[in-house]
Amino acid sequence: MGSVAVRFARPEDWPAVAGLLVELGRGVAAGTADDTTHQMQFTGHLRRIDSVTLVAEDPGSPGLVLGVVDMEYHQRLGDHRPQARVHDLVVTETARGRGVGRALLSGAEDLARKRGCFRMALVTAGWREDSVYFYTKEGWANYGAWFVKPLSDEVGPGGGAAEVDDT
Repeated sequence: MGSVAVRFARPEDWPAVAGLLVELGRGVAAGTADDTTHQMQFTGHLRRIDSVTLVAEDPGSPGLVLGVVDMEYHQRLGDHRPQARVHDLVVTETARGRGVGRALLSGAEDLARKRGCFRMALVTAGWREDSVYFYTKEGWANYGAWFVKPLSDEVGPGGGAAEVDDT
């Protein structure tokens, strides 16, 4: 792969995006890619003016999605400028280390600057050591801790099914 093409996601990208979320281990079921309700939800998400979803493709294989970044703009109290928050950045395992994540983040950063954002933020689990290294290498600062409080007994902190204690 010589280069990466980054573009706005389209509704027909949902199966590939769902596959990336499954690969990430976000608690997304494998069958989600074929579910029409999720497809409609993704289509609606793409139409929101306060968020943006970009995908990366190999120009030699149009339609082959290698990665995705999903970002939301929101206001913070005490600052009139918006902040951009990256909710998901996923690159398929076979394309990691080839500039896909960097291209997606760069595209997201360009859009955040154009939107007038004063900063970008994201959360990654500390145990994702490769991700922590990647973000640090890309100029992101480790700014604190991540706290999660599940609001359902069915969902664990990572978004997957909660572990059941049978003792």
